[in-house]
Amino acid sequence: MTPREIEAKSMETIERELNGRTWPEPEFSIVKRCIHTSADFDYADNLVFSENAASIGVEALRNGVDVVTDTKMAMAGINRNRLASHGGDVHCYISDADVIEEAKARGCTRSTVSMERGAGLGKPAIFVVGNAPTALVAIHDLIQEGRLRPTLVVGVPVGFVNVVESKELIMADDVPYIVARGRKGGSNIGAAIINAMLYSMGRYADRCPTT
Repeated sequence: MTPREIEAKSMETIERELNGRTWPEPEFSIVKRCIHTSADFDYADNLVFSENAASIGVEALRNGVDVVTDTKMAMAGINRNRLASHGGDVHCYISDADVIEEAKARGCTRSTVSMERGAGLGKPAIFVVGNAPTALVAIHDLIQEGRLRPTLVVGVPVGFVNVVESKELIMADDVPYIVARGRKGGSNIGAAIINAMLYSMGRYADRCPTT
């Protein structure tokens, strides 16, 4: 079987094992791709979308929005060619020498400084957090301070310390979000959500808001 055939077969299996459960598109494509990436059907229950968040994300990606991630793994997993074909790029500052030095000097995490760098990007951006809850806390603080208005926040850090709480902070902010509620998530899930929106582009254009 070709890779395309394998993926199609996998998606058929996922739909069958969801036992008739569906979501409006493009949310359904996101749910299926997260399950496909992880083989974990819990994402059918723990993915939470703010109103029109997925459609807002698709429209923004179509219009060339950039993506800021907290990990190199998430950056590597995003289809950069597809993103670039619409004028967008993906950024990860976590390994930048000046970010490392600033984090040491301030006694904070590199993820915090990275999100601050993303806030200064100078153009609209989707923020994807797959690892560090401190990145989500930094995004929340930047929003509250009026220094950041993200196009969309994909909040899917994985772990045990402050993970649940950081996701709840983002869900309380007045910004579009896609969150994996609870402890589960990961950089691969963050990349899968962006890719699902990229691959959905065109198929659900009539459902995307124009403003």
